[in-house]
Amino acid sequence: MADTTALEGSSRTTEAVSRWPFASLKDVENELCARGERFEMEKVVINGHEMRCWKNQHLNLVELARHARKNHHDRDFVVFEGDRISYRDWYNATAHLSAALIASGIQKGDRVALAMRNLPEWPVAFFAASATGAIVVPLNAWWTGRELRHGLEQSGARIVICDGERWDRIHPEFDGLPNLEKAFVCRTDEPPRAHHAVRMEDVLGVPSRYRDLPDADLPDIAIRPDDDATILYTSGTTGLPKGALATHRSNLMHIFGSGYAAARTALRRGEQPAPPPVPTLLSAVPLFHVTGLNACLMPVIDAGGTFVMMRKWDAGRALELIEENRVTTVGGVPTIALDLVNHPDRDKHDLASLATVFYGGAAPPSELATRIASDLRAFPSNGWGMTEVCAVGTTHSAEDYLNRPASCGPTYPISDLRIVDTETGAVLPVGAVGELQIRGPQIIKGYWNNPEATAATIQDGWLRTGDLARLDEEGFCFLVGRAKEVIIRGGENIYPLEIENVLHQHPDIEDAAVVGVSHPTLGEEPAAAVRALANTHVTEAELRTWLGTQIAAYKIPVKIRFYNEALPRNASGKLLKADIRASLEGMGH
Repeated sequence: MADTTALEGSSRTTEAVSRWPFASLKDVENELCARGERFEMEKVVINGHEMRCWKNQHLNLVELARHARKNHHDRDFVVFEGDRISYRDWYNATAHLSAALIASGIQKGDRVALAMRNLPEWPVAFFAASATGAIVVPLNAWWTGRELRHGLEQSGARIVICDGERWDRIHPEFDGLPNLEKAFVCRTDEPPRAHHAVRMEDVLGVPSRYRDLPDADLPDIAIRPDDDATILYTSGTTGLPKGALATHRSNLMHIFGSGYAAARTALRRGEQPAPPPVPTLLSAVPLFHVTGLNACLMPVIDAGGTFVMMRKWDAGRALELIEENRVTTVGGVPTIALDLVNHPDRDKHDLASLATVFYGGAAPPSELATRIASDLRAFPSNGWGMTEVCAVGTTHSAEDYLNRPASCGPTYPISDLRIVDTETGAVLPVGAVGELQIRGPQIIKGYWNNPEATAATIQDGWLRTGDLARLDEEGFCFLVGRAKEVIIRGGENIYPLEIENVLHQHPDIEDAAVVGVSHPTLGEEPAAAVRALANTHVTEAELRTWLGTQIAAYKIPVKIRFYNEALPRNASGKLLKADIRASLEGMGH
């Protein structure tokens, strides 16, 4: 974690920014990844392709859990609404639940679904199922019963571990799911009466009483790094979600990736990397998404940090929790960071512990990085990723981010980026815009029971991301938009992200989304949905005039709709552009 004193106007920081960087990315890699160093790499053949991997990474998720039990025994692991669960108590609960799953017939390779909100039981259930050798299937807690049925049916889950709210949605679907045999249910007002349902509290007790469980160990089951570990479903903004199949190795990649990014920042600053302080992370990011699971939870467990859970995001309550728990790290989607810097009570709380505010999953306003640095006295951290790269493909933080606020950063040394022509497939030179592709050990094996989608997305070891981007001379990535979202107006390509970034620069605009709407002769034209800051009164005409000073006339939205509420987003923070497009199509010029 970064030292917040570096943002308090010291001469050292001013000098560092003005002379930035002290070391090139290649020099950093050569030093940090040298033989015998923590970030040393080795070559491993994965799915027929030779990959660079972190040599010192944990072999599997069970090894990570045992590392945490051995090294972080009595530290607080999870904090949730007054409950504090230590690493010892979490590990013992995990071991007891794992034994119950094995007694229920779960074997290596079976699928165990997990459907619940962020609760202390969530990491217990996840690692308990992982320890059996099963493939864990985290399901979106926002899903309806029909959507949960799709995940359970498509994955072929034999057991589901869920909370009472999800059980109420799953139970009516149970008899129509021939593979589903049993449910473990926590936090239900009514004990599940079905013969195939068991209360988790009858097995483990409530989380605050995990300390009463006798010491136990996880089962001794052979699990290799490239064995199947998880099926996480894509956001499904269009069509049915696909199950992204990932291995133990790929789920663990960001532990070393986050450490490497911190060390890279230190060397770029002209300092020697030092072991970071033990983190306390505040998260409202759902654990059923790769950001919550792999980018947040895994590094915290490895470092022996504390994971402060929020049932749902509330910026005012978050400020209280940061102060109460001396939180060092907070983040998720850009909206979370914006809510913190804009909150009227921000200055009423002691936020001195806060070192890093991170976000991804959606395009941030370009000024957000500087506002985090100036208003929160913390280092901003951004990046690009997706379910198919197990959370993180690039990272961008501290002075690098402040100097390149439009970038999402470079990738890790273990992976490669390239830009490809969307029509010919030719690899494009530095600075050219095309489809972003990534190759590395963090990408998924494929889509569960969907070989056609797998073949279309992963080709010769390269993942086709569907994102349009460019790379600069140093390897920093600049996103332009989604390939499917390009607006073609009378033969001219218009990238929505470019216009969104400009709209975010307007002093009265809090959030913005740009989509294409139909035109009888031009094909498409750009249209925008915006949310203005409270107590501002910018009009559509004023905003369009202002845009005319920033971008070419053909890029100016022909329609602008003002939202009084937040723009519609899914659980991972991505704009629901189909909904926005539908609302804009119905507007007159």
